[in-house]
Amino acid sequence: MLPSILRALRPFLLLPLLLCLPVHAQATDPLPSPDSFFGNPAFSAAVLSPDARLLAVRLAGKSGRNELAVIDLADFSVRTVASFFDADVGNFRWVNAQRLVFDSADYQRALGQKRFAPGLFAVDADGKQFRQLVSRTGRAPQARTARQLLPANTFLLGDVGEQDSDFVYVQHAKFDGVSDIEYVDLQRLNTRTGAVQTVERPSLARLWMLDHQGEPRIALAPEGELEVVYYREPTSGAWRKLGQFARFTGAGGSFVPQFFGPDGTLYVRARKGSDKLALYTYDLVNNKIGDTPVLSVTGYDFLGGGIADASKLLGMRYLADAESTVWFDENMKALQQAVDALLPNTVNNMSVARRAHTPYVVVASYSDLQPVVYWLFDTQTKRLLPVGARRPSIRPQQMSSMELLHYKARDGLDIPVFLTLPYGKKAERLPMVVLVHGGPYARDSWGWDPQVQFLASRGYAVLEPQFRGSTGFGEKHFKSGWKQWGLGMQNDLADGARWAIAQGTADPKRICIAGQGYGGYAALMGLVNDPGLFKCAVDMGGMTDFRLLLEGSWRIDSTLPEEWKQYGMPALIGDVGKDAAQLDATSPLVQAARIRQPVLMGHGGYDGFVPVAHASKLVDAVKPGNPDIELVVYDEEGHALNLPKNRIDFWSRIEKFLERHIGPH
Repeated sequence: MLPSILRALRPFLLLPLLLCLPVHAQATDPLPSPDSFFGNPAFSAAVLSPDARLLAVRLAGKSGRNELAVIDLADFSVRTVASFFDADVGNFRWVNAQRLVFDSADYQRALGQKRFAPGLFAVDADGKQFRQLVSRTGRAPQARTARQLLPANTFLLGDVGEQDSDFVYVQHAKFDGVSDIEYVDLQRLNTRTGAVQTVERPSLARLWMLDHQGEPRIALAPEGELEVVYYREPTSGAWRKLGQFARFTGAGGSFVPQFFGPDGTLYVRARKGSDKLALYTYDLVNNKIGDTPVLSVTGYDFLGGGIADASKLLGMRYLADAESTVWFDENMKALQQAVDALLPNTVNNMSVARRAHTPYVVVASYSDLQPVVYWLFDTQTKRLLPVGARRPSIRPQQMSSMELLHYKARDGLDIPVFLTLPYGKKAERLPMVVLVHGGPYARDSWGWDPQVQFLASRGYAVLEPQFRGSTGFGEKHFKSGWKQWGLGMQNDLADGARWAIAQGTADPKRICIAGQGYGGYAALMGLVNDPGLFKCAVDMGGMTDFRLLLEGSWRIDSTLPEEWKQYGMPALIGDVGKDAAQLDATSPLVQAARIRQPVLMGHGGYDGFVPVAHASKLVDAVKPGNPDIELVVYDEEGHALNLPKNRIDFWSRIEKFLERHIGPH
């Protein structure tokens, strides 16, 4: 007989069972449906209680709404402890070994349909002592009593804390106008009584960090174009300044606080004259960064965090091409080796409990072929028990491998690039989609990606250049992209496509460029700058004009922060006055007459970052000279498509659009 955990979670376990099958697909196997890629995850989190006696999981219930369930690891019984009829369980965490706190989300409504704020709730692991703590609508009265709810603009702090009391920390945002935040108060909230205490705030603090014991210790506050880092003394509770630096460019010897170790050591990210960010300790007595990196990652900026129990820093998780973990603790090293031997083809991230009284750890495993699967690993018996899979209908046998390669841009800059070739196809003259990441000050990484794998499953090679301006590859790579929208950043994309042609991978007559956000802008500029190279473009929520980005439109104002418009944009993109000629030359809207190739556009009618006028104005400007442009407006959506039906609809349209213009047949 199956253990009760397997019986209860059987709908989420198809993929782990399929891992035992030979890794190849049959020619007669049907293509996975768009829903397999773009539907909401079936199972999305598994977190051990601080004593590792219980496991909290978030999974889709019979209604399709995400529910919160608790598995008792003594007998593997499963109990649903929280669910909503009109919402999903959102973020959750353990308050202590017997109590959980969580907020709500709504994955069945788009941004323009939202009726409620996330709120905040608490419940015991047996489903009892449920209490709402934060309102989902309106505001709490001025004279608040202990039984009244906190106002709706109160949110759970990201840091976990000690998890040994009934208290959590929440953030109360004070808005200046419609969307700009003036400051954020930090409050200590009792999840049983609702009593709250506000922490003294240094300056107009917006970001807060707890130490390992769960006490407020770091606050970041903007002062004009500067970011100021404050530290709270453990003995006196007084705040003092650790440093300040330019908020958007990092100028001025910047460092970024990352986390506190159990012994009180502060760890920060910094360059210290190097091209790459590394992890250092910070001397809080002498106010200086340590001399030697604790961890540096060859070829990459350090990005990650510590893994600790109640008394010891056990290791660090970081991102290179993919996620990896370095363990300082010898026992954890041995456990990682044991898990990797059982799951040899995946990245296997282990999570430990704060004060474990059982031998269990959680393992989240994934690869380029496999979405995340959650397991329980018994460190004594060395056995794995599957808990759930994010997308159980995805078969790794049908997915395509992703490879990290490099090419040289025309000025000699090294450009990392992820290349995914459709499974079972020869790497010769394939139709290709150049898929451009958003941000643009972001990056792609190795792993299962629904957009990439959907395109590959339809027969397309997918090229993801990490063009200049992408983060994570060092200061030179990042700064090379400053004020290079439509210029050097765009050239890197074209150089990547030409490199793929020279390698014999891409068919020069069948290359399309696509992206979301900045990637949508770059797709349009690809048609402007390189009409002989790119045969079509797909723009998902892309910016089409810099002035429109700043000003919004009559229908909806831009919700981009005023400080970014004032300090960030002039440094990173360009000044609308001084750089007017450059911004016009790199504006798809101004250059609309040069767009002659087929274009498919998708946009959210409720998008505040890039209002829909960006898309509609471009269509009006392009159509007189190019009728082959289509705009699909999802009226209720924001900058990203929140509803599965809209994601499935638009990617089904992309599939047909590509088939018409660069189809693999």
